Order: sequence, then C-alpha cells, then structure tokens
Amino acid sequence: MGDRLTQVQDAVDQLAQQFVAALHFVKMRHDLETLGPKDKIRDLPKQDPQAPPSEVDSLPVDDFRAGLTELSRDLITKEQQIEYLISMLPGLQNSEKDQERAIKELEEDLKAAESQRREALKERDQILSELDQVIRSIRRP
Repeated sequence: MGDRLTQVQDAVDQLAQQFVAALHFVKMRHDLETLGPKDKIRDLPKQDPQAPPSEVDSLPVDDFRAGLTELSRDLITKEQQIEYLISMLPGLQNSEKDQERAIKELEEDLKAAESQRREALKERDQILSELDQVIRSIRRP
C-alpha cells in the first residue's frame, strides 16, 4: 500500500471514474419522457439485429431509481473515504515548527538506532571471534 498522498490520489481517480459511470448509467438507462408540452419522442424504426443498440435502453422506474440510489451511495462513500484520508495527512493540524521538531526527534531516534546497530555489529564480531577461537582449540581425540 502506498503512502497517504498516493492513497488520496487513487481515491480521487476512483471517484472520477464513479462519476463517469454514474453519468453513463443515467444517459443510457433513463426513461424517455417529455419535459415540456411541445416536446416529442421520436419513434425509431426497428433496427436489424446486427445494428448497434439504440441510444437509450430504459429501465423500469423502480430499477432506475434503485440504480441511482446505489450509485449515489457509492459516490458518498468514496467522498467520505477521501475526506478521511485527507484528515490523516500530516501537517493539517501541525504548524511548521511542530513539523520541524518532529523531524528533529526522528533524526535523534535514527541516530540512537544507528548507534545500537553498530554496537550489535561489534558484539557479533566479538562473539564470532570467540567462537572461532573455541572451535580452533578443540582437538580431535
């Protein structure tokens, strides 16, 4: 899993894809209705089976509304996920001085860990040397 900023970018990309999918669903599945008294719905002649599908493949009203509800919930969930990820980004509640102090503390921790690592390496080398001496001192009967 990537860092938090990458997660935010991925979530925003996914939200954009969900918007496109929602618009496509509405465009392709809406019911043909007139909006005004002068509007007319054209009757298209029957197409042959090899022709591309018609522009709109409308769903029953209940199915269409259920689809809209599901898409809306998905969009809201993704938006809330993005808000959560943004709230987790460092620096939103910290000033520049707080961030510098935190970096210095991390550098000190890193120096301490490096010192411990060097001590462990010295101890390992010493133990290996002692083990080598013990092995060399053993004589076959």
